[in-house]
Amino acid sequence: MSSSKIRLGFVGLGYITGAHLRGLKLLRDHGFDNFEVTALCSRNRDNAERWIERGKGPAPLPAVSAWPDDPLNVRDVWVRDFQSAAPRVYTDHRSMLADRAVDAVVILSAVSAHHVVAGDALDAGVHAFVEKPFTLTARAALRLIEKAEARRLTLGVAENLRYFESTRAAAWAVRANLLGAIQMVLSGGVGNVWSPDAIVARTPWRHIKREAGGGGTMDIGAHLFDRLRYVCGEIEEVFAFARTLEPLRVTRDEAGKVIEQVQCDADDTFFALLQFASGAIGNVVFSWAGRGPHTHFEAGGALYGSRGCLKGDQLILDGQPPADVTARFYADADPALRERLFPHRITDCFALELLEFLRAIEQGRQPETSGVEGLKDMAPGLAILESSTLGRPVKVADVEAGRVETYQESINEYWGIR
Repeated sequence: MSSSKIRLGFVGLGYITGAHLRGLKLLRDHGFDNFEVTALCSRNRDNAERWIERGKGPAPLPAVSAWPDDPLNVRDVWVRDFQSAAPRVYTDHRSMLADRAVDAVVILSAVSAHHVVAGDALDAGVHAFVEKPFTLTARAALRLIEKAEARRLTLGVAENLRYFESTRAAAWAVRANLLGAIQMVLSGGVGNVWSPDAIVARTPWRHIKREAGGGGTMDIGAHLFDRLRYVCGEIEEVFAFARTLEPLRVTRDEAGKVIEQVQCDADDTFFALLQFASGAIGNVVFSWAGRGPHTHFEAGGALYGSRGCLKGDQLILDGQPPADVTARFYADADPALRERLFPHRITDCFALELLEFLRAIEQGRQPETSGVEGLKDMAPGLAILESSTLGRPVKVADVEAGRVETYQESINEYWGIR
């Protein structure tokens, strides 16, 4: 292996692993050869060994949903599909770091381990790329950002929605002033594949406050607020209600028999009013609960401006017929911008976010979805929880800076986050 290659170690080899490995394979297929996966680490050795080589090792993980495009269901790629050398398997990330087996880690573990593994990696001089949501609390995120800055290491967050074609196109349309000044934003919905009471993605920790930080506010909110911030600008204030409407969640087998259950204390529902720094106002709704038919805004929500609106992917401007915003982006955006956002015409969001992380390491900088951005994506979700706890509007900047953390206090205390 060339010494110029960035040695990657994966920590936590659960359902989302396949999407990240597919991203790396796509990069290799497009000629990017600056990385090698040298280590896979999981407390359960089988979870690591099943991803090494096609047709070998433990059986693939079961699908978690019937949604064919769910990245949690990717099972058709293994490390040795894109490199000849097999990675070494570890059951303790500290042993992996002590062996100096990696230059950077991709952390796909439960959220409760993010601040621990990333902190240990940064202490060892290793760059870190962390699945969203970034950390359990704002304080934990701040500590990681401080470490990365002090050690001049790259710290990234896997916020894949930022790299979608539709997200990039929507942001381009707003910045090109096609919609005029943004006035109103609607996003979210009630009910999805996990409603009303299924354990989300077969991972019970998502429903436990001290393990996940929050429920839908953190897990889905990280996506929603990353997109809203990127497209519409910073969110200044939040007034919200968060609830746990289904306190018991279960997994059922094909016959309908309950095979797993969890008592929930993390939210499964929130309703939030937003004030943007621009003066725009918004309403974001999300629920993993809800019995009966689901109710949704279009994918990506709806943005209303002084010259028209964007509903899902449909750009509807005053006096013009509706147009697909992504098609408009490819037709009218600067070719240099298109190539920067989608190099070599790669459009897979996992490949793009990993490429940005790898380039940031090579160039000695922070990636676009940096630790700072990861905190800013978390902060509105945490502001929802703080607002619901306190019964008043909350400034997002106060949450981001750790000045408001009533809801988060018990989490910080449990994990010893100071």
